[in-house]
Amino acid sequence: MSDAPVRVEIRDDGIAVITLDRQDKLNALNEEVRQRLMDAVDALSEDDRVRVAVLHGAGDKAFVAGADISEFAARTANEQRQVYLRRRVYDALAAFPKPIIAAVHGYCLGGGSELALACDVRVADATARFSQAEIRIGLIPGAGGTQRLARLVGPGQALRIALTGEMIDAEEAWRIGLVEFLVEEGQHLDKALEVAARMARWSPVSLRLIKQSVQAAMETPLSAGLELEKELFLAAFGSEDGQEGVKAFTEKRKPDFKGR
Repeated sequence: MSDAPVRVEIRDDGIAVITLDRQDKLNALNEEVRQRLMDAVDALSEDDRVRVAVLHGAGDKAFVAGADISEFAARTANEQRQVYLRRRVYDALAAFPKPIIAAVHGYCLGGGSELALACDVRVADATARFSQAEIRIGLIPGAGGTQRLARLVGPGQALRIALTGEMIDAEEAWRIGLVEFLVEEGQHLDKALEVAARMARWSPVSLRLIKQSVQAAMETPLSAGLELEKELFLAAFGSEDGQEGVKAFTEKRKPDFKGR
């Protein structure tokens, strides 16, 4: 539905576009948006038409301007703990088995920044502004704004961002590695779709296994990571897509990947 806070469009090129649309609240995350987004990625995980997903915010002001503070302001510490024990949208995005690209413009603050961090690749336009602003209200990032951020930009930059609560503009975000692509104003979605298309032409098996292997590199010793990489290579080699890719190369033709 057009008035839904989370919309999904599945394109003919194998790309799913997920739109967060709560513009009156700068796309701030409330329980409804979180649940609908989790439902969307769960459905897309099982949809063989989809090879890559792109996540962006509607309107001209924000990707996601953080969590909806009014929703948890009255909770007790125990009530908040119970909420945190449930499945969370950030983990659902990180566990999405297919590549997912965040197309960021405008405000990307707090929980919004953590949502982008849970994606695999980030594209920002010149208007993008990032912040882990939780310290401004006496809190700390609680959904990856210390852990995923530190792994992406290093502990020094992560501490600088989280301890000051200051806004990071798009150029600075690109310089420190918070985003992988920096584009002109308004070009974030087009660039994300371009990058997604470059991924979607390849084997869904390879896309999934590469993502799995790189994610493991962030959590395992090198020796264990190399062992996993070897096993995943063998899984790709034994797949129908792997056999088709090798055969197409030797026959000098374009491969026809089926995702098997």
